[in-house]
Amino acid sequence: MYPIPKHIIEGCKNQNPGSQKELYELSKGYLFGLCMRYIPSSADAEDVFSDGFFKIFTKIDSYSSEGSFEGWMRRIMINECLMHLRKKTSLHLTVELTENQNNLSEESEEFETQHSIDEIMTAIDQLPDGYRTIFNLFVIEEFKHREIAEALGISINTSKSQLILAKKKLQSILKKKVGFNLKINKR
Repeated sequence: MYPIPKHIIEGCKNQNPGSQKELYELSKGYLFGLCMRYIPSSADAEDVFSDGFFKIFTKIDSYSSEGSFEGWMRRIMINECLMHLRKKTSLHLTVELTENQNNLSEESEEFETQHSIDEIMTAIDQLPDGYRTIFNLFVIEEFKHREIAEALGISINTSKSQLILAKKKLQSILKKKVGFNLKINKR
């Protein structure tokens, strides 16, 4: 997403419909795509997207110009997605791995692929809700396990174990297509 010009932000703070439309047009693709990464149903993702944009417009006065406006909007959309998932589904975030299970071999985590981004994103969409949520937050949004744990009300170890299980499941899905191995750097 491109940086949103300050005059559009100010126009939205003044409830200018033209500025609101410009903000929507500039950011709808990115923010709806973000919702689709968390919410597998496009109808549900549209609802979450609409709720998120409503919140952006009604809470825009709380944006303090510290940090990027785009990051502020992204955080609102992510929170809306997480709230939806908590209401609609059980994320099944209760399994914690033992230390032995936690130590995946580096060989099983190699990242060598000929797959397109679309194929990888399709595979991510096939993950169970809990796995997909943790994977998205950690890998794509670059949250730390502490932040994920706080956002979802789980332990740090549960976040870590869900990521490991998500990587294994994703690897299994992609291995069915020409021997794909996945490596995710630990943070």
